[in-house]
Amino acid sequence: EVQLVVSGGGLVQAGGSLRLSCVVSGYTFDDYSIAWVRRAPGKEREGVSWISIRDGSAYYAASVKGRFTISNDIAKNTVYLEMTSLKPEDTGAYMCVSRWGRFATPNLDDYNYWGQGTQVTVSS
Repeated sequence: EVQLVVSGGGLVQAGGSLRLSCVVSGYTFDDYSIAWVRRAPGKEREGVSWISIRDGSAYYAASVKGRFTISNDIAKNTVYLEMTSLKPEDTGAYMCVSRWGRFATPNLDDYNYWGQGTQVTVSS
């Protein structure tokens, strides 16, 4: 059974940084992909970053490119989302999601497993 456990959210001032962690279990091979998704109040869910565990290819939404960095520690089965230069509009519940397959995709409907969310609040 695939499980995704997220941690690292919190309250931070605009311009600050946070690092989210997603511990992944249940995959027997590294042929899967992970995405970080956020949902802000009153808004549609948004994929902010996604990564192929097999080859490390990483992608970002335009809204976070240059500020967020996704990375993977294979030894720890953990995917990180390093968030810098945070803005109030980055506020929301952040979740990590996964899918079988080495090709990371921004299409959230392709992801089969969803972890619980962690709240990120950026004050102005």
